[in-house]
Amino acid sequence: MSMSEIAFARERARYEALVTRKNKPADFYNGIYTRWENPVLTRDHAPLIWRYDLNPETNPYFMERLGVNAVFNAGAIKLNGRYCLVARVEGGDRKSFFAVAESESPVDGFRFRDYPIQLPDTCPEEVNVYDMRLTQHEDGWIYGVFCSESKDPENPDLSAAVAEAGIVRTKDLTTWERLPNLVTKESPQQRNVCLLPEFVDGKYAFFTRPMDGFIDTGSGGGIGFGLCEDITRPVIEHERITSRRKYHTITEAKNGAGAVPIRTEQGWLHIAHGVRNTAAGLRYVVYVFLTALDDPARVIAEPSGFLIAPREGERTGDVSNVVFTNGAIADADGALYIYYASSDTRLHVASTTVERMVDYALNTPPDPMQSADCVKQWCELIDRNLACLAK
Repeated sequence: MSMSEIAFARERARYEALVTRKNKPADFYNGIYTRWENPVLTRDHAPLIWRYDLNPETNPYFMERLGVNAVFNAGAIKLNGRYCLVARVEGGDRKSFFAVAESESPVDGFRFRDYPIQLPDTCPEEVNVYDMRLTQHEDGWIYGVFCSESKDPENPDLSAAVAEAGIVRTKDLTTWERLPNLVTKESPQQRNVCLLPEFVDGKYAFFTRPMDGFIDTGSGGGIGFGLCEDITRPVIEHERITSRRKYHTITEAKNGAGAVPIRTEQGWLHIAHGVRNTAAGLRYVVYVFLTALDDPARVIAEPSGFLIAPREGERTGDVSNVVFTNGAIADADGALYIYYASSDTRLHVASTTVERMVDYALNTPPDPMQSADCVKQWCELIDRNLACLAK
């Protein structure tokens, strides 16, 4: 065997060992969800046929020709009995693209399809795409809403960009139709947009993140909500703010939609992300709130603090101290799988149930907004527990 063939055999064995490795619950408990020990997707899950030229004549040293830097932020959907993730794959060149990984299990065994998604190239100014949310809509289509990034033509700074919400639709995660980017009349830029799976007043309902600039939210007050008449010409005239940014909380700097909201008997369950600034940079966490079924923009419950924050090895990566979700799958039996990325590097899963999450949302106290009142919350809980133990 040639040097190239030996290297290929070795790497293929490593790849198969990784993809077939069984996952198990991590040694973590809070009663709300279970963390799983191994990431479900990493850069090493990228197929060898994406990364290497397998022809020994043109690649005698078996060098990686197209490197993958990270696999993270994935939209999620269950389709034809299989758990499907549309992951953000970032190449060594910093460009991101989408690729479908699927498994019969929600926690392991994910394999990428042979080819990444080839989006219709209808936006010639678009440079980068990422963070797709997947919505199985009642109109029969599966919609993907993602960030479409372009260079800011008005600013000579090479880091200045413009973010819009791109929209595609599909029936099978294979053939994709590109629709026009979302237009929000009141917001110059948009990121972290997702589509509700049901019509509201006969219209398509979007959760948005109004922004004045690419990084800074500016006057954006929190997660927005808006309606559009025609998804093939998507225009939102007015946005209402739902979950608001608040001083000295986990959403002080920014917040945005995460996974597509899940309908429950008590309301729409939102698994979102919040951002605060620290001396070490921005810290991203995942948090929860509920909105009303009859008015999806009206928050009816918002527990204090975060649901998921980076722990241990999750803290390190390309953008450290970050967890982020844009995908969750609610099974018919009530099981709920939250796919969250850590530090813009790898994708994890946390499992729970819809029932538990609703209990968490409704019965965890809200943030009282002042340290003195927080202490009162702790003391009231301690009083109740001591009384309970004394019985």
